[in-house]
Amino acid sequence: MSNAERHRENPTAKAPRPKARPGAQAKNLFTGYDESEGQPLGAYAGLAGLFGALFALFLVLVRLTGRSLPERLGAADLALLGVATHKLSWILANSSVTSFVRAPVTRLEEAKSPTKLEEEPRGEGLQKALGSLLTCHFCLGMWTSALFSYGLVLVPRTTRFLAGILSVLTLSDFTHQAYKATIERAPKGD
Repeated sequence: MSNAERHRENPTAKAPRPKARPGAQAKNLFTGYDESEGQPLGAYAGLAGLFGALFALFLVLVRLTGRSLPERLGAADLALLGVATHKLSWILANSSVTSFVRAPVTRLEEAKSPTKLEEEPRGEGLQKALGSLLTCHFCLGMWTSALFSYGLVLVPRTTRFLAGILSVLTLSDFTHQAYKATIERAPKGD
């Protein structure tokens, strides 16, 4: 039935709107973001999808192994995994030793110290999105915290041991910094 025929049968009815192409609707959603300005939204969406898929895989593994999700995490596990997440995400995003992980998706700007490199994401699309993820310890924190949490459910002993190593390393780092600050503040001899 054509719009004219529908109108003759019911003159007060509004003509149906023509269907917009799906691509045009999606494009309008992201009007404020121009990918040429460095926002690879499609690749970011892909990474978010991967994160969700890993969570779904984790849930399947929980079911297949007969384990159950904890009702809540205890304070000790929260502290342990929180400190370990901080340290692992920092090491992955900044350390010279892990620069081989970031090198395919970043460009070295400056080596500030052996423990801190200044890098910028390079390329476009997925390469740039991965570079953005791997140079941001806050961004990596979400991924590392999820992996530690999955590990706590699936292999708790190994996860706590690994988290313990990273937590001890963090404590050591703070101790080094406190020692260095103490030495720098100490009065110098004549």
